[in-house]
Amino acid sequence: MDLSRRRFLQAAALTAAAAGTTAACGGSSGSSGSKDGKDLTLWYWGGALSDKVVAEAKTHFSSQVKLTTNSIGGDFKQKLTTTLAAGAAVPDITGIKGEDIASFLPNGSRFLDLNDLGFKKLSSQYLDWKTKLAQTTDGKQIGFPIDIGPTALYYRADLFDKAGLPSDPAKVAAVTKTWDDYYALGAELKKALPGTYLINNLGSVFNIAVGQGTKRFIDENNHFIGDQDHIRAAWDLSVRPYQLGLDGKINDNTHNAALSKGTLTTELGAAWHALDIEQAAPNTKGKWHVSPNPGGPANQGGSYLALPKQCRNPEEAFKIISWILNPANDARGFTDAAIFPACPAAYAMPAMTGPDAFFGGQKIIEVFGPAAEAIPASYEAPADAAVMAPYLTELTNIEAKGKKPDDAWKDAVSQAKQIGQRQGVS
Repeated sequence: MDLSRRRFLQAAALTAAAAGTTAACGGSSGSSGSKDGKDLTLWYWGGALSDKVVAEAKTHFSSQVKLTTNSIGGDFKQKLTTTLAAGAAVPDITGIKGEDIASFLPNGSRFLDLNDLGFKKLSSQYLDWKTKLAQTTDGKQIGFPIDIGPTALYYRADLFDKAGLPSDPAKVAAVTKTWDDYYALGAELKKALPGTYLINNLGSVFNIAVGQGTKRFIDENNHFIGDQDHIRAAWDLSVRPYQLGLDGKINDNTHNAALSKGTLTTELGAAWHALDIEQAAPNTKGKWHVSPNPGGPANQGGSYLALPKQCRNPEEAFKIISWILNPANDARGFTDAAIFPACPAAYAMPAMTGPDAFFGGQKIIEVFGPAAEAIPASYEAPADAAVMAPYLTELTNIEAKGKKPDDAWKDAVSQAKQIGQRQGVS
């Protein structure tokens, strides 16, 4: 895992905006599988699946097929899109990142309908809101949920103690129920510990604030709604740390140092961000705790496995992905690489219920489990990521250039409308 994963939403949005198009997936009959369907290939990226589970899948299904796996580096979406368009060397099974799934839905015919292969019988095991994000408008299921990204508040318990503030997770939860509560606590931290900051940057707040609602930037009738009150409220909420002096204005280049030195007292992030913090600041082991996200949970990330239409042995390929993503293996994925399951049955398994030494022995599933099941469902249009990009850019302009928030808002809305129009949004 790297820092690009930590800020995947912003990177995805900026990439989508620059491209100005949704994914176009052409395809002929070419495939990377053998003609008899006994050789299958799986594409994924580092951190998408448990490497241990994938290795075991090769052995588990060795009497039926030979499974070859490729961990693809670089821009996974671009490589997959290009390969599908060429129609040659197409993988039989592929990952699709959660932030990209909406852009593939208009070309759902390029993938097999997993419902035809047995997903309907399994779907009740997985979170309904997550499953629906990979459905086309006519009900075709192109993605099998791998994981999700329920958000929470990560905080330095030792710094809270030093500032004379509550540090027990239950007590922190009680004093950070709302965003107003959270910012008030940030002001106390700043007063007690000069030189520290509550948040890393405004974009991190905006991503979560938008995700806490049931509407985003485009409605189900393909109308732009990014100028409405729900987005403006998320914008104003995101700007407040800057106005209150609680914004660290921290980017990827300075993030690790800020965590190690204690410049950041809290982090808002998804369950998978736990591993980011641990890797970035191993010297802080035992000093962090987790409590619920102020204002309620949101989702950040979480991916899927899909079968391109060129898959040479759909039935066996579906058995493989069903096995890799069954509840027991989902729980192992969390242990191996902080991949938070989309299958609630996994939350009660020993692999997920034990204490976490990095987080002071806290059982963090007690925070993330309830958050996962309370995430509000919202419609995500194919052009959503592209339309979101200007808001993130303009929030950065406030931080880096001192741009007035109202001017930045107007420019963000104007640019978002233009991007949406180019992608067919009315």
